[in-house]
Amino acid sequence: MNSRTYYYARVSSKEQNLDRQLSAFYALGATDRDIITDKESGKDLDRKGYQALKNAMLRRGDTLVAKSLDRLSRSKTDIHNELQYFKENGIRLKVIDLPTTMMDLPEGQEWVFEMVNNILIEVLGTIAEQERENIRKRQAEGIEAAKQTARS
Repeated sequence: MNSRTYYYARVSSKEQNLDRQLSAFYALGATDRDIITDKESGKDLDRKGYQALKNAMLRRGDTLVAKSLDRLSRSKTDIHNELQYFKENGIRLKVIDLPTTMMDLPEGQEWVFEMVNNILIEVLGTIAEQERENIRKRQAEGIEAAKQTARS
C-alpha cells in the first residue's frame, strides 16, 4: 500500500478563516481530498476532523502536514502525546513553520534532526499553551468589563 500525505488545518471558531493554512498546503501540492479541517478550539484533541484523520485515515508510512504546531493543540501535554503516537506508529509529522521538519533526512542523520525538532517542539508547545492561557484571561477580562458596563 502506498503512503499518503494528509494536511490538517484548524481555526478556533466557525467565524475564522482557514485560507492562510490552505494556501500553504496548496503550495506544497495538496489536493482538497487530502485536507482535513476543523473549526474548533485547540484546547483538547476532541475534534471531529482530527479524530477521523488520526483514527481512520493515517497509516504507518503516511505523512501529516500542519502549518504550525499549535494547529494540532494548544496543550503542551497533548502535543507531546500526539508526537509520541506519530513516532510509535510510523507517521511522519511535517510542520511548515518548523523548517527542519520539512527536510528529507539523509540516512544515518535522523538523530540530529530529531534532537533539534524535540527542542523546537518543547519551546513552541510551551508558547502554544501560554497563548491558550492568555486567550482565557482576555476572555475573562472582557466578560468582567461587559458586566461592569451593564451595571453602570
